[in-house]
Amino acid sequence: MSFESHWIHTPPQPPESPTKRSGSARAGLVVVVAVASGVLGGIVGGKLATNTSSHVSLVTAAPAKAGTVGTTAVAKAADAIAPSVVTISSQSDSGESIGTGIIISADGEVLTNNHVVDGGTTIHVRLAGETEPRDAKVLAADAGNDMALVKITNVTGLTPATFADPASVAVGDPVVAVGYALDLDGGPSVTSGIVSALNRTLTNDNGALNGLIQTDTAISSGNSGGPLINMSGQVIGINTAVARSDSSTAANNIGFAIGVAEVERMQKVLQSEAAGNARTEGYLGVGLADRTDGGSGAVVSEVAANSPASSAGVKVNDIVLTVNNQPITGQGALIAIVRDAAPGDKLTIVVERANKKVTLTATLVARPQG
Repeated sequence: MSFESHWIHTPPQPPESPTKRSGSARAGLVVVVAVASGVLGGIVGGKLATNTSSHVSLVTAAPAKAGTVGTTAVAKAADAIAPSVVTISSQSDSGESIGTGIIISADGEVLTNNHVVDGGTTIHVRLAGETEPRDAKVLAADAGNDMALVKITNVTGLTPATFADPASVAVGDPVVAVGYALDLDGGPSVTSGIVSALNRTLTNDNGALNGLIQTDTAISSGNSGGPLINMSGQVIGINTAVARSDSSTAANNIGFAIGVAEVERMQKVLQSEAAGNARTEGYLGVGLADRTDGGSGAVVSEVAANSPASSAGVKVNDIVLTVNNQPITGQGALIAIVRDAAPGDKLTIVVERANKKVTLTATLVARPQG
């Protein structure tokens, strides 16, 4: 499965990605500044005409102290997360990918998107306030969930980010995205918006991303892997994808972050894999399709013989509505739930069959190899 044409990961793949490049070529930005000299001249001229002996001067505020933090809630939230945000560069034969990461341990563990480091042969991380990159390596990665665990070499005393309680995140909450958008010179970019929706699901080439937060906060290439935070500077998600317009669909201010509940679950999974514990995905044994009548749920298009689904009594044309009380809004949601479960886990599946709701129980087995 893949993103529809108007869904892209950030950064997108070449040639569209502004964070993938060969050599040292970089895109330049042209800034046009207009000065309102006519207004200022009118005010000054009027003053001089009424009193030609007076002198006109500008009142200038005292210089700001070094390290001064802005007074807005956004400024304070950005300052709180700043020590825990890093730049990640991944070099491969096809060029260089630039993204963002979040420090999760004092000894240099960093979470980021898998697509930031995927295929990288050399990984570097630059800490906030430093000019020189540090060597790093990928400890574990999960393409399906688009997350990776990176370790900075020989470092201590870092400031881990604080993660928010998943239950504290609500639609309409103000949020801030922090990251190295477009790999611009200097520190990270800070943008603000709100939580637009919760528990979104997107399909991609590796399956599906679930538990996503939708936000209207500006997210650009280079923001990938960086934090979406609340007004206390706590991480509520990892920025990972944006929507774009195409010939038939208009998209404005629609970005997605992997929600904090999914981030915390995947952190434990990746740390376990880094410690040498192999993970086996669960297997249900169904083929799926999305509904085309405007309804919610996933349509069962195929049931594999001798599978957990067939043993549970799942039938072709059943419409899966919930799994373990989680709403199934489309096939991607069910794919992600099964993928993230383990062999032996029990799934309580509610389906609609002949206009009636039927509750089934399936026990997953290990996904067949090949």
